[in-house]
Amino acid sequence: MASICGIHSHYSAVKIRRLPLANLFSRRDPSFLPIASAGRPIQSAQAVARDIPAALSSVSNCPEWKTATIEKDPVSLWHRYVDWLYEHKELGIYLDVSRIGFTNEFFETMEPRMQRAFMAMQDLEKGAIANPDEGRMVGHYWLRNVALAPNSSLRSQIEQTLNAICEFADKIISTKIRFIDNTDPAGIDRQIAQLGPELASTLVIVTSKSGGTPETRNGLLEVQKAFRDAGLEFPKQAVAITQENSLLDNTARIEGWLARFPMFDWVGGRTSEMSAVGLLPAALQGINIREMLVGASLMDAANRTTVVKNNPAALLAFCWYWATNGVGSKDMVVLPYKDSLLLFSRYLQQLVMESLGKEFDLDGNQVNQGITVYGNKGSTDQHAYIQQLREGVHNFFVTFIEVLRDRPPGHDWELEPGVTCGDYLFGMLQGTRSALYANNRESITVTVQEVSPRSIGALISLYERAVGIYAYLVNINAYHQPGVEAGKKAAGEVLALQKKALSVLNEASCKDPVEPLTLDEIANRCHEPEQIEMIYKIIVHMAANDRAIIAEGNCGSPGSIKVLLGECNVDDSYA
Repeated sequence: MASICGIHSHYSAVKIRRLPLANLFSRRDPSFLPIASAGRPIQSAQAVARDIPAALSSVSNCPEWKTATIEKDPVSLWHRYVDWLYEHKELGIYLDVSRIGFTNEFFETMEPRMQRAFMAMQDLEKGAIANPDEGRMVGHYWLRNVALAPNSSLRSQIEQTLNAICEFADKIISTKIRFIDNTDPAGIDRQIAQLGPELASTLVIVTSKSGGTPETRNGLLEVQKAFRDAGLEFPKQAVAITQENSLLDNTARIEGWLARFPMFDWVGGRTSEMSAVGLLPAALQGINIREMLVGASLMDAANRTTVVKNNPAALLAFCWYWATNGVGSKDMVVLPYKDSLLLFSRYLQQLVMESLGKEFDLDGNQVNQGITVYGNKGSTDQHAYIQQLREGVHNFFVTFIEVLRDRPPGHDWELEPGVTCGDYLFGMLQGTRSALYANNRESITVTVQEVSPRSIGALISLYERAVGIYAYLVNINAYHQPGVEAGKKAAGEVLALQKKALSVLNEASCKDPVEPLTLDEIANRCHEPEQIEMIYKIIVHMAANDRAIIAEGNCGSPGSIKVLLGECNVDDSYA
């Protein structure tokens, strides 16, 4: 994940009055100290994965333990609701799994597997190598409870980093935050243009484990160019969040950037919200990050109990297993009924899908695991797809996220006698939940008292642990992402091929007379005849951006085109 943050603020040493935040590099990972502070037995998941097709979506293909009809009697449903309702009194968080149709027999059958998952999570928190493919510990839980860190050095690093973040943020008053999180030139240009003269008072936060990730590196180079064009000194307004001795760290140190904060090797990108990656931008917006950490820590503590009914993350993981048959056979639709939680479904999309979407399990068996996550906010966006959810393909379960507090105390008013605006939102959530369940669509409801730093920290903790437990239930590594790395490698190969094609075209364009080339000629001279389709796509993209000229033919008929460059590059910098 890549991003640039720019913050409008005032920093005494830099005279930054209003800094829009640009979180440049968001390749989340945390690891050095800031310079400033220095029934019947169920089959195993593996067996189920072999016996049930990955594309499974119909009830007829369900295992025998899924053939029971879900409870519909209102009185029985009320008793089920009361029996299974989880409440965290201190956090004001409730979890309702009564509309997931698991049976008591299935619950008992899963108990041994749940206990094994608990033991694995305990080992993880103690510092075991929980990411065996990369030989790494998984320590994001230590970030909110330093006492859990396996040695004093790590505890010291965590504490010093948090203190340094708070001290730095106290010196800056931010009013806006912007993100460059893609290598889309139009998007980058739009963000920079919107800043205008405020670029001179923009703090740029570059977040990357290495600094070499293409998307984030491109964003950095684009912003640096904008600073040069405006006659500004980039290092005076730049902050790096990166791993110690990385390319980015060394660059920031040598160039004298304003500040540097650590990314730790044992914290993955999708679980780095409680590291400098997430805490610094939050603190610069005035969010109480210590309260976020308290909320996460309290939820972590609740999620350590080995009594499944008293462990909200375990209940979530258990319900996901039931709903998806343990093989990802159904999608998770996330509907937060609060505007401020709009992005929470996107956050869960990365957390769940990048963690659980794995081709092989820990024993090397091909299982093609994962749970697809999508969603948007209720009630607005439910008009887009509730019709299908209720009456269309039954290939999903729903997670409702409810916020009880509509407005700050004393600010509510009635639109009509006895009914407020928030009552309508509440009615839409409850009505949708009931309408879906009436047509056998299962759902989970997570309820928070209000949206606050503490409750957000708790929600992040809840889902991080649920993902970890579910991963152990299906025997996969939740903490690596080989598919993402494969995509990056393939992208690099495309760009390498493009340089070859440019070099061939440049040589032909430097001839007298100029020699337009067909696609076949380009591919053969690149010694890549099998890549002719990709070369065609490269040519089309370059022509659309005035970097190549279609001298003959048209792109709709690939065999007809001849290509040349607009000018000869004598130095052939493409070689």
